[in-house]
Formats: sequence, structure tokens, C-alpha cells
Amino acid sequence: MKARVTVTLKTGVLDPQGKAIEGALHSLGVEGIASVRQGKVFDIEIDAADPEAAKAALAAASEKLLANTVVENYRLELL
Repeated sequence: MKARVTVTLKTGVLDPQGKAIEGALHSLGVEGIASVRQGKVFDIEIDAADPEAAKAALAAASEKLLANTVVENYRLELL
């Protein structure tokens, strides 16, 4: 089973890397960029008996390693 875990900063958490990307885009002449927030994407293949077991295993992995849940949110998708 294939899955994707998307990790993003929580609203209100400062994103200096996103600000740097935003500034670089403006420097390159890219118009219309209001703001940038960066994140991480993990594409994972998981052996699981059913979708609920896969989601439970992915949630555990996200909370233990993939995301810092103090400052980040994560979203799980089964592909």
C-alpha cells in the first residue's frame, strides 16, 4: 500500500525558510507571490492488512519521528 504524509508548520509558527523562499522568488522577478510556507512530504510504502491499520501505523510514525507535533501538523493520505 502506498501512502503520503505531508508535514507543515502550524498556523502562527514562524517559518524563516518560507520567508527566505518568498524573498528569493521576489528577487527572481516572480510576480503575485503573497507568502510562502514550506513543509515536508514523505512517500511511504507500507505493508498493512487494511487501510485503518495502515493509517494507525502511519500516525504512530508521524507522531514519533516524521513530525514535531508541538509546532507541526501532519496529514495522511493512502494513495
